[in-house]
Amino acid sequence: MQSAEDALIKLLAKKCKTTGDISANLKKLFGPILQEMLEAEMDQHLGYKKHSNTGDNSGNSRNGYSDKTIKTDVGEVMVSIPRDRNGEFEPIVIRKHERRVSELEERIIAMYAKGMSTRDIQDHLKDLYGVNASASLISDITDRVMPLVTEWQSRPLDRVYAIVFLDAFNFKVRKDNRIVNKAVYTVIGINMAGFKDVLGIWIGEAESATFWIGILNNLRARGVEDILIVSTDGLAGFSEAVNAVFPKTEVQLCVIHQIRNTLKYVANKDRGPLMQDLKLVYKALTIEEAELNFNAFKEKWQSKYPHATKSWETHWLELTTFFKYPQEIRRIMYTTNTIENYHRRLRKVTKTKTAYPNDEALLKILYLATMDATKKWTQPLKEWGYITSQFAILFADRLREGDFI
Repeated sequence: MQSAEDALIKLLAKKCKTTGDISANLKKLFGPILQEMLEAEMDQHLGYKKHSNTGDNSGNSRNGYSDKTIKTDVGEVMVSIPRDRNGEFEPIVIRKHERRVSELEERIIAMYAKGMSTRDIQDHLKDLYGVNASASLISDITDRVMPLVTEWQSRPLDRVYAIVFLDAFNFKVRKDNRIVNKAVYTVIGINMAGFKDVLGIWIGEAESATFWIGILNNLRARGVEDILIVSTDGLAGFSEAVNAVFPKTEVQLCVIHQIRNTLKYVANKDRGPLMQDLKLVYKALTIEEAELNFNAFKEKWQSKYPHATKSWETHWLELTTFFKYPQEIRRIMYTTNTIENYHRRLRKVTKTKTAYPNDEALLKILYLATMDATKKWTQPLKEWGYITSQFAILFADRLREGDFI
């Protein structure tokens, strides 16, 4: 027996001579099907079908229609949105104030998330789908993610995180008819189950410890009670900012950042020999060995490069926090590579823009790029089972059984 679907296909085939005929006939079908879906939703809302006596004295009834033009993949379609007398009906298939019912929106957002410029998206839509999309239309469509950004930025977080990485990087944004640098603050957390997650993105002025205090308080307000270890670069006043909000948190300054800063003061001809001596410090097996090797390093290089050696002395405690932990934990925490790799993904997506029109436009692309980048973060970190057992011993007084789920 022939199915209704097969019958419809055969009927359409008889009416079509070209691919253009297919599109035209699909457009003719789309409107009536959409209308039937709206009528079904109204039936469900009222609890009775159109013209049924069941609705008499029910307290609510149909109250005519509002015509609306909807943009779809097959072009513009006119539909009549049913109304009820109580003004309570809100259709799902076409939401209030919505004028597009199209997978094209998802495609536009996906292209935007990959870093394609508005011009590239317009050309792509024209070439592949024959659609002329204005720059304002693309902006309107991508702006629809902003409520999702707000929801994501305020979502509840875990009670405790094993390691949290904090870092900021700069973008150019237009402000008062000029272009200024804005700091984008990002936080990545590794929870007690070993999974990475971007906990938030914030936009502010130049990076400062004061702004970081606000972010850390935001994490606390969203449910974070404790962070075991924070890994970050050497921003002045940062450790005090962390401990003001999370007093028990261990702070690890990024060793790689420290090395880069050290080499700024070293002549090219000395960089090789100095780095060989410095590796003996941060590659040591124990803190005692590191201290001995640093003393030798200082004795050899201090007279020539006093600022380089002084910087290591000033930050010694926070540069060597990782020596308290086994190698499996050390390799994760002693650098901010985890968050820098994420930043590289964002840079790759945003490189097509020299400046953003406002903070919201910048936040929008960073959020979409983040959602795209984190799709692959589906597995716990390598050797996390062993790492968890170490954390359970080292921080027994701060962890609960439920934290590891």
